[in-house]
Amino acid sequence: MDVNVHAPGTKPEIKLVNRLNESRRPYVRGHMNNPVAWQMWGPEAIALAKKTNRLLFVSIGYAACHWCHVMERESFENEEIAQLLNDHFIPIKIDREERPDVDRIYMNFVQATTGSGGWPLNVFITPDLEPLFGGTYWPGPGSTTIGMQHMGFAGILKKLAAVWENQRQRCLDNAKDITAQLKQFAQEGTLNGGEDGEASDGLELELLDDAYEHYAAKYDSKYGGFGGAPKFPTPPNLSFLLHLSQCPSEVEDVVGDQECRNAKEMVINTLRHMTRGGIHDQIGNGFARYSVTRDWSLPHFEKMLYDNAQLLPLYLDAYVITKDPEMLSTVHDIATYLTTPPLHASSGGFFSAEDADSLYRPTDTEKREGAFYVWTHKELQSILGERDAEVCAAYWGVEENGNVRPQHDAHDELINQNVLSIKQNREQLAKEFGLKVDEVDKILAEGRAKLLKHRNKERPRPALDDKIVVGWNGLAIGGLARTSAVLEGTDPENATKYRTAAEEAVRFIKAELYDPSTKTMKRVYREGPGDAPAFADDYAFLISGLLDLYAATFDDLYLSFADTLQQTQIALFWDGASHGFFATAANQPDLLLRLKDGMDNAEPSTNGVSAHNLHRLGALLDDETYTVRAKQTVDAFEAEVMQHPFLFTSMLGAVVAGRLGMRTVVICGAGREVEAAVAEARTQSNTTSTVVRIGGAAKSEWLRARNGLLQSLDPRTARAMVCERGACREVLDLADVGSALA
Repeated sequence: MDVNVHAPGTKPEIKLVNRLNESRRPYVRGHMNNPVAWQMWGPEAIALAKKTNRLLFVSIGYAACHWCHVMERESFENEEIAQLLNDHFIPIKIDREERPDVDRIYMNFVQATTGSGGWPLNVFITPDLEPLFGGTYWPGPGSTTIGMQHMGFAGILKKLAAVWENQRQRCLDNAKDITAQLKQFAQEGTLNGGEDGEASDGLELELLDDAYEHYAAKYDSKYGGFGGAPKFPTPPNLSFLLHLSQCPSEVEDVVGDQECRNAKEMVINTLRHMTRGGIHDQIGNGFARYSVTRDWSLPHFEKMLYDNAQLLPLYLDAYVITKDPEMLSTVHDIATYLTTPPLHASSGGFFSAEDADSLYRPTDTEKREGAFYVWTHKELQSILGERDAEVCAAYWGVEENGNVRPQHDAHDELINQNVLSIKQNREQLAKEFGLKVDEVDKILAEGRAKLLKHRNKERPRPALDDKIVVGWNGLAIGGLARTSAVLEGTDPENATKYRTAAEEAVRFIKAELYDPSTKTMKRVYREGPGDAPAFADDYAFLISGLLDLYAATFDDLYLSFADTLQQTQIALFWDGASHGFFATAANQPDLLLRLKDGMDNAEPSTNGVSAHNLHRLGALLDDETYTVRAKQTVDAFEAEVMQHPFLFTSMLGAVVAGRLGMRTVVICGAGREVEAAVAEARTQSNTTSTVVRIGGAAKSEWLRARNGLLQSLDPRTARAMVCERGACREVLDLADVGSALA
């Protein structure tokens, strides 16, 4: 850009140029040919806003975001809009997945001022980074949705430019008032806690009952899930409810035996409807981000790594608890999606997302939402033949004129199209078509294979967001590690495949994103490490994954790495005054606020996961300092959790651990009985216990040096010990390991 010298009292002349070719992020680079002169977020753009006294227009999105693409086509590729932005504002484009810290600050503002949020997130902020006005999607010139709004994007730009020009002081005063309110709102997790080292008596177990009652009241008994449309999977909430039935008896006494069983059934029913719904890719693998409809039939088609990485251990726990083959089938479906192209990188990491929009045919020029996934009735007949097409159409709910209702098709992209979801069972189909059940099975299996082959051959795949995010990789590492551990005894081939993928991801992160000299990480990799440092959630999710990988391998290399990262997370993000973890490190120059993440969203909260990590590490390493910090982390959010426990479900497991304590079962030696005990331990789904292996194939030299309780144990003697509160006792029979864990 060029800024010319100007006389006092006049505005500087400025000519901006689009600088997004300097980025390596797919979402940001995707806008580098826009006529909008986008700038990169950072000190240089902020300094330019101050020098020119312009508002910054900050647009935040992500590569797989459908409405981000719509707004780009309607507005950011439009010359009128581009001229308004270039002449009056400093326009900035941000990938929310690279800078979630910036996104969260201004998302809080938009949610507080409009009552809702989402992406694209668009906000006008002063040169001092204080927000003035914001929203999500605004229709551009010629948009078919312009009637849904009082004013289109062009009108908003003209209005903001005029207000800033003519009423600047009023704008600045309003922005300061808004910022003061945001800072007050940002007190989450800073109202409690005393001097470092102290811990309160802890939150009560009754909070779990309060959270259960909230979800029981919102539960949709017909279709599963909670509330109406749109419906999100919300794995943190489902995981909390499912684990109520696996908590110690003290929790059952508080919540109620029938209530714990009901919580489990709510989750299983929800997972079944999701598996059979359109949110699940019935032809390929994996789940879309959410359902537009109450019955899970019509997805918002983008597929995100973080969703699938969280759904994997959720379905795994559902299988462990119920032994339902449908749950196990879905476990393999998700694990396959994570460990095969396009999501699994050849380098060892996991890519971020697949887009919602794509071309229907290679020769098309316009992308459409869901084009890769939807089918016409005629296509089924052409690909499968008339008889098989009718069976498959009945099974997947395919209608001659399409099964997407007009009110859900804002841009007429899904006319005559069908989203596949399971509408009938095999026995019903056999009766309807006069076939045997095994004949129906064959038709469905062959039909699925033919449709998948056609899809992969004839349709361009949606664009891939091929950046590797540390935190989301941590979620995937944990899910795959836990899956491999559970399947080790019954399906060693797939167990090895899933475990290997998790281990390769750790090696990639260590090699490419971890700096051993500073013991810190970068957050994102694409064509090299990104500029943004890893945030507190990256450390939390990776530490959690490493602990799961230790339990799957009993290689203390992963435990040692988790211990190192935990110390780094504490050094960079710990709030020594009020406790808990800030999302960002201190003294970051381009942030208005330093926030704490306590409430769950699409991902579990940083502090909820961190508290659980600290409890696990405290038990595994017999390190009381970690246990104290775990309790302090929960206590930091005491006021908020007591008021709305259902918003903090990922933290409630740490509430239980803080109340009842953690125990570690140490399994020593080798032999058939020992291996059986290990297998039994791996099938447990308990938030208040951990497992250590010494001897046999386990690597435990570092662990035994780190944990003083283990130093005197003979790794050659077949035995099991239960260690808690600084002491160990022997389990009388190795076959009783399951009881010891429970």
